[in-house]
Parts: sequence; C-alpha cells; structure tokens
Amino acid sequence: MGEAVEAVEMRSALLRLRRTTGLPVAFGGLLRDDVGQVRDDVGQLRIAELNGTSTGALRELAVISGNGLGGKSIALARPCAVTDYREARHISHEYDAAVAAEGLRSVLAVPVVVRRKVRGVLYGALRSALPVGERTFDAAVAAARDVEQALLVRDEVRRLLTVTRESMPRDPAAGPGAWEEVRAAHGELRALAPKLVDAELRGELLAVCGRLAGAVGAVDAAGAVGAPSRRVPVALAPREVDVLACVASGSTNATAAELLGLRPETVKGYLRSAMRKLGTHTRLEAVVAARRAGVLP
Repeated sequence: MGEAVEAVEMRSALLRLRRTTGLPVAFGGLLRDDVGQVRDDVGQLRIAELNGTSTGALRELAVISGNGLGGKSIALARPCAVTDYREARHISHEYDAAVAAEGLRSVLAVPVVVRRKVRGVLYGALRSALPVGERTFDAAVAAARDVEQALLVRDEVRRLLTVTRESMPRDPAAGPGAWEEVRAAHGELRALAPKLVDAELRGELLAVCGRLAGAVGAVDAAGAVGAPSRRVPVALAPREVDVLACVASGSTNATAAELLGLRPETVKGYLRSAMRKLGTHTRLEAVVAARRAGVLP
C-alpha cells in the first residue's frame, strides 16, 4: 500500500469517526521513519490527515512516543483521553501550542495496532472541556480497527506474494506437494483481493494469480504430474473464480463465505453458476475443469 492509499484509509476512518459521533475535529497519522516510510519499529508519528480543523497547526506535527496524549497512547498501546488538554496532569505538554492554536480542549487518542505493534493513532476532539462519552469512545476504537484491518490485509498480501514467488516450482515436473503449496497460496490471494483498497497492489496480486493459474505441470485429480492439459476457454466471473479457489483448497461453503465476506447462499449461487459454465455437476468436477481451463493452478 503506497502513501496515497494509506492516506485514503486514514481519511475515510476520520470521516466515519466524525459522522458517527458528531465530533467537530478528527485527525491522525501513521508511524514513519526519517525518510517517510511507514514502519512499526519507530516511535514517531506525523499527523498527516486532518478533518474538521480550522488551521494547519496540527499538520505534519511530529508526535514522539511518550509525549503528549498521542505519544502516551503509542507508548501504552491503548486509547487515552483528556477532558481539558491544557490542564491535564497525566500527559506531557510539548504540543500545547499546536493544540491551543486549533482551539481543542477535550481530546481522545486511539492507537492503530497491528499484530501487537502500534502503527498509527486516530484522534477525535472537541473545542469545549467535556468528557468523551462511551459512544464516542467506541466509535473511535471502531474507526481505528478499520485502519488496522486494511494494514493487516496489505501486510498479508505482501507476505503471500513474496512466499509465492519464492516457492513457485520452476520445473514442470515438480512433485504434487510443491504444486499444492502454490494452489493454497493462490486461494488465499484470491480471497484477499476484494479487501484491498490499493488498486496497484490488487492488480499485482491478480497478475500473480493469473501466472499461478497458467502454470504448467499442474497436478491432475489423481495426484500425478503430467504435461499441461489442453485449455478449454471458459469465461468465469471473478467471484466465481474466488469461490472455486476456496473449494479447491477444501473449504466448505460456510468457510468460503467467511473468507470472502459473503453469505453462504451467495457462495452457493456463484458455485452453481461456475459449475454450469464449466459443464460440471459436482464440486470436484468443477475444480478439475477449472484447472484444465487454466482458471486455477
């Protein structure tokens, strides 16, 4: 996920936060190193996204772990709030000038935590010294979870792409075990593709899936490795391919629905449609036919 896409994720989360809570101001950013790369092993955050602010005082403010409200949230990896920022005794006050310039009083900071590492912070604020209610607190946590999920999906896609490129057999005569690993990776990547906001990364993922599906030396249903079978052209919808990839990996309809974010009835519909196009009558026949057509690896 590039910086522009990360900005879209953060911007969307802040907008949802304001809409669901009525907070007048929301802002946030991700942890970055000295050259602007998003990382989870640095203790400095730059506030890059502002929503509802009336000045630029907070933009690009560098928040250090442990300093101020956001820094405290980073250090503790948990939400923190103050009813009156400038009078709060349990935070340090390195950023008072920027907060005062924007006229903020009551502030809430929620960390974006991925795999137990803080990756960013979302803030919500009022211009009056009022306590943050439970509904507002819950909405801020939910907004942070949305960003967390997007980062988690991006990280997992990157990991799978790397593993797939490194483990894909180069020899058409590779054993069945090697190709089963490729097929498993293909199914996981297809399931993650619809969850990606990053169009460039999604395109890269689907291109890799296409190469996997077109790989030679696929294992046939009996488990024997042979020459590439003759391709039978078939036009399947992307979601039909996603469902077949899950079925090929052994998923039930319920499991496929959970992986793809669909209802089980919808999965059944896609599977029936794919079977009709492939001219098959069972799940196994559909998977074999899809492999022969070069739709699945």
